[in-house]
Amino acid sequence: MANNTPIPCTVPAEEVARLKGLGFLRDKLTADCFNARIITRNGKITAEEARTLSEAAARFGSGEMAMTTRLTIELQRIPYDQVDALIDFLSAHGLETGGTGAKVRPVVSCKGTTCQYGLIDTFALSEAIHQRFYEGFHDVKLPHKFKIAVGGCPNNCVKPELNDLGVIGARRPVIDPDKCKGCKVCQVVNACPIHVPVVTDGLVAIDSAACNDCGRCFGKCPFGAVSHPVTGYHVYIGGRWGKRTARALPLDVILSDEAQVMTVIERTICLFRDQGIAGERFADTIARLGFETVQAQLLDGIV
Repeated sequence: MANNTPIPCTVPAEEVARLKGLGFLRDKLTADCFNARIITRNGKITAEEARTLSEAAARFGSGEMAMTTRLTIELQRIPYDQVDALIDFLSAHGLETGGTGAKVRPVVSCKGTTCQYGLIDTFALSEAIHQRFYEGFHDVKLPHKFKIAVGGCPNNCVKPELNDLGVIGARRPVIDPDKCKGCKVCQVVNACPIHVPVVTDGLVAIDSAACNDCGRCFGKCPFGAVSHPVTGYHVYIGGRWGKRTARALPLDVILSDEAQVMTVIERTICLFRDQGIAGERFADTIARLGFETVQAQLLDGIV
């Protein structure tokens, strides 16, 4: 059985804190080693980057890499006296460490349109969010950490509803009653994984309050009764996972394009920066200000 007893640290406390800000987290089972958190932008790396990380792990650390729940990679057990050399090596290959502190954290993304259920290009959107808000807002001090996740559909594989802000691809079905034949065996009803559509009085109907906008019913009607869906983005705000959990609430509208999503994200981060209280998560800020008040500020002029 492995010995999990912490070993006293030989690195000064102020240096441990400084390195944490750079993405180097102390390995408590060593006297002077750190696990270096590598930023992957959207959870995807190239073969060349993988080779670079493999070489870095062997040259500067224990030769091991660990995957984090936030889709970053940690190079294990980097000795304190190798930290600067590792940073220089990674920088020369276009890679960086980070992902800690009271600021925008690295973005988490699911597979998006490479998945059979994906409705939006999550990799592209996540990289755009990474560049604009993780990198662009790197020096913006927030009341607490701020986590963002992008999911391609309501399957919620990356738990967007448990992040401070989550984006989920949406495809809202629109029924054309003139094309509905009221079939005894309705393909729209059969296609829905959560059993929302029903045939009533010879017409299929979908309760918009119960529908999760997964789009699985699109194209299933042979007569085209569900043929003009509205595709866009749900934005959820105020989620949190950890010692205290909170489920994010969706904004009342489906945003129609990526520009609107980026505007809402920027407004959300700025609202948290300006109206949040030091030490509180965004879920607490929303609870204190009121969801409707926050939503009105985020959607002003958009809808």
